[in-house]
Formats: sequence, C-alpha cells, structure tokens
Amino acid sequence: MAANFWSSTQKLYWQFSKAEIQEMRQQLESDDSTGLQQYPIPEKRLLSIFFNQQLVKLGKRMSVRQQALATAQIYVRRFYIKVDLRDTNPYLILATALYLACKMEESPQYIRVVVSEARNMWPDFIPSDVSKLGECEFILISEMNSQLIIHHPYRTLQQLQGRLSLSQDDISLAWSIINDHYLTDLPLLVAPHVVAIAAIFLALALKPGQVSLQGHASTSAALASMAQPHKENSQAKINPTNSSQERVEYFVKWLAEGEVDIQAVVDSTQELISLYDVWEQYSEKTCKEQISRFVKARGLDK
Repeated sequence: MAANFWSSTQKLYWQFSKAEIQEMRQQLESDDSTGLQQYPIPEKRLLSIFFNQQLVKLGKRMSVRQQALATAQIYVRRFYIKVDLRDTNPYLILATALYLACKMEESPQYIRVVVSEARNMWPDFIPSDVSKLGECEFILISEMNSQLIIHHPYRTLQQLQGRLSLSQDDISLAWSIINDHYLTDLPLLVAPHVVAIAAIFLALALKPGQVSLQGHASTSAALASMAQPHKENSQAKINPTNSSQERVEYFVKWLAEGEVDIQAVVDSTQELISLYDVWEQYSEKTCKEQISRFVKARGLDK
C-alpha cells in the first residue's frame, strides 16, 4: 500500500485530464453505436446521482461506513470509463463495488448478506446465485488492474480543522460537499487534498444552514481573484474571525501562502457548483426506466 497519494497507483494510473476522460467515453460509445441509439441513458451526472442514492440505500441496510461507500463510488466510476454501461447490469456492479470496497476498507461484509440485501432492493436485477457477484468482483478487479487502494479527501479536511480554526458546522458542511464530489469526475481529475480545500472554501462561503450551492457560482471567481494579490504580501498577519467574509479572506490568504494549485481548486469549485445546478433535472424514475430497458432487453439480469 502506498503511504501517500503521490506514490500511489491512484495518482500514477487513475488521474486523467478532462479531454482524456471524454475521449475514453466517446470510444465506448463509438464501439456500440447501435446500443447508443436504441438505449439512451441519462446525462452522466444525473446517472451518478442515481448510483449514489442506490449505493447509500444499500449501504444503510448493512451499516456500511462512509469511507467504504466513497471507495465503492470511485470503483464504479473507474469501471465505467473502461466498460460501456449498456453492456452491464449496473445494479450488480453497484452491489459488487460495495462488497469489494468493504473488504478493502477493512469492514468486510458476507457475500450472502450483500446479495440478500441487494435482492431486497432490486429483486428484478440481482440473481440469487452468489457466484454471480463473485464473478462480477473478478471482472471489476480486472478492469481496475488490481489497483484498489483509494486515498480520500476526508483526512485532509480533518488535518486542516485546527489550522484554519474551522467550526463543527464548517466541517459538517465541507464533509457533505466532499461526499457530493464523488458524483462528479473530480476523483479522476484532481488530488484528494484539492477537493478538500475546495469543499472548505465552499463551506466558508455558504451561509450557515444552507443546503444548496445554487446561486454561488461567483465563489470560484472570488477564490481566483482574491488569491493573487495576497501572494505579494504573504507575511501579513492574519487571524480568523467570526465574520463570514473575513473568514473566507483568511482562508484565501492561507491558500496563497502555500503550494496548492489554486487553478485546480477553482476548477473543482466550479465542477461542484455545476453538479448542484444540474441536480434540479434529476428524476429517479427516468433513470430506473432507462436502465431497466437495456438490462432487460439485453438479458443482463440473468
């Protein structure tokens, strides 16, 4: 196991540019142009919301920890940049990813329990034969080249709590934003600490108790514009205060004094805001219907 992210397989083999991810997805679609026309699927972020909600529901049935859920979501995202969704039974992939993630995060679940709970949730799509999940696990591991160790942003968030004088409300909101970043491509685009810093910035920029990032598209622009001037005066004495604006300024000054890629933080912030904007279009019913159509038609539920 890599002691840190920079020497891990996650950094070496599972970090891409947006262009590279787009190229991989386009290649999958071109390889199955007939399926693309016959079985339309939701926009990828809407599909990610659906997958996330299904995994969370399944995880709650087995009291799975958040980090295992997060690892499962990354497994699913990795898998589906290498394999066309229409060639799989997504429900079996979700159950298998969670089963594998629990083992990797040292909180294993019995395979029969996972299959039983998954069948209770998706009776029309999960076979009773536990060997099917075992076979799917082998496929999942193979597609990820046995590179299964995942580094998450949660540790950075906890490490920065004292340094940035973050309140428990700040931590709770940033934690929720980190949870939501798994619904985007950010785990494949940037380092975990960048996500943590973007989540902290958004948590500080939002009003206490606010549950949506809608209407805060200007926050990423503020981060970019505020950071640059402070680089010239990095020795200035700065102290966190209770004022929301001053707390954000303190955070940006701290960021400017470090070596974090500010543009990556800005891009991550924009990606998160974009997710919340598209969330309004989400329909669980539509996702279920479109997935069911190709799974049944192609006999992938057997």
